[in-house]
Amino acid sequence: MYLKRKVYDRLTQWKEESGLTLEVTGARQVGKTYIINKFADEHFRKKVYINLFEDSGNEFLTCLKCAREWEPGQERPKKPIHKALELFDKDFTDEKDTVVIIDEIQESSAVYNLIREFTRSFQCRFIVTGSYLGRILNPDFKLSAGDLTALRVETLTFEEFVDACELKETFDNLDLYGGSNPEEYEKAKQLYDVYCQIGGYPAVVTEYIQTKSLVKCREKLEDVIRLFCSESSRYFEDILDDAVYDNLFCSVARILLREKKGLDADSFSESLQKLAVHDYDSNISKAVCNRAINWLQSAGILDFAGKVTECKILDFKARCRCFFTDLGLTRYFLRKIGADYAAIEGLIQENFVFLELRRRQERLQEIALEMPAFATYKGGEIDFFVKSLVGSEKVYAVEVKSGKGQASSGQKALNDGKVDCLLLLKGNTMGGNADMVYTVPIYLFSKLRFDL
Repeated sequence: MYLKRKVYDRLTQWKEESGLTLEVTGARQVGKTYIINKFADEHFRKKVYINLFEDSGNEFLTCLKCAREWEPGQERPKKPIHKALELFDKDFTDEKDTVVIIDEIQESSAVYNLIREFTRSFQCRFIVTGSYLGRILNPDFKLSAGDLTALRVETLTFEEFVDACELKETFDNLDLYGGSNPEEYEKAKQLYDVYCQIGGYPAVVTEYIQTKSLVKCREKLEDVIRLFCSESSRYFEDILDDAVYDNLFCSVARILLREKKGLDADSFSESLQKLAVHDYDSNISKAVCNRAINWLQSAGILDFAGKVTECKILDFKARCRCFFTDLGLTRYFLRKIGADYAAIEGLIQENFVFLELRRRQERLQEIALEMPAFATYKGGEIDFFVKSLVGSEKVYAVEVKSGKGQASSGQKALNDGKVDCLLLLKGNTMGGNADMVYTVPIYLFSKLRFDL
């Protein structure tokens, strides 16, 4: 079944506004290949699809070799890449209405290093995609920053999940501060509770829509995890087996449950390595953990939050907390390590807000800092610290409350003038606002703009 994705609009914008080669990034199984092919079929007259991990990739490399054949003293081949594409697909023409998709490009540095020529020597458009694990670890891959624009595909957002469940119109019409029908809030809240259970991997969402079975959704998620761990072993010869990755995920979940003051930027890998060695294998070195962490982030599985000390925005430290990039993964591994229900629910809600803030920073230019950040203040913690770049550019303390907890640190910061507004995100509320304190249902957070 087709799941409507917002990234489709970004692809359309790229076609209309940019002449650069498009690099599509994102974790495994988030639907990159599907959405790109659908877009190409609907927006171009001719599509050439090459998968460097399959036979079509070997065939294209053979065509490229033939097109480049040359002996000293002979005339050099003219436009060998054009010729290679003509050999690969007899109907290929270098026109604006043609798109060439090269999937799994991390399998060939020779093809990746052609991106400059793709952009500068062709009228047709190029889209390259893949996990990029090989590219990160292989120095033969050359940077093509000036000829490339990037687009990240993530798992389905809650809004996209709502759309897939045919409740988008109700969701769009809900008032942030309690002005809508209570029954409509409850419908959205019920879907949000499901989303927090299953996450947004397309295969998992499709399973839910078709079966409404949380058990089958969990089985689908386990398939995604197994595939990811299996692929990992191709890039790390010094890690013994796939089970190591599962253990690293569990260790990350244990770190999430620790005191929330955050880790120093250089100590996350050390903490992870200590846990992994203690729980699994003493042969796992800090260097291996460092590479695994960077790889997990590059592969779109983990990401980091920074820390603002005492609400001083210039006193910023990067990579002080870590989050999974999908709520299904978060819940799965927290359950696996035996976390209690209250702890799981609290971390799920924070993870949800983290991912939404991260999306705000990518292209919308709505909020400052290079990564979402939490803050410390007078011995307490504010879940997230946000400096708006729109409107009057106010500073917000964002507190995420899954139960009846009090936002004492955020209220102190507001009272002391360290922030301009206090934003409370709760599950069991219809919203309200008074005295620069805004209470919003957490499942409506994507509708809120930081221009209050």
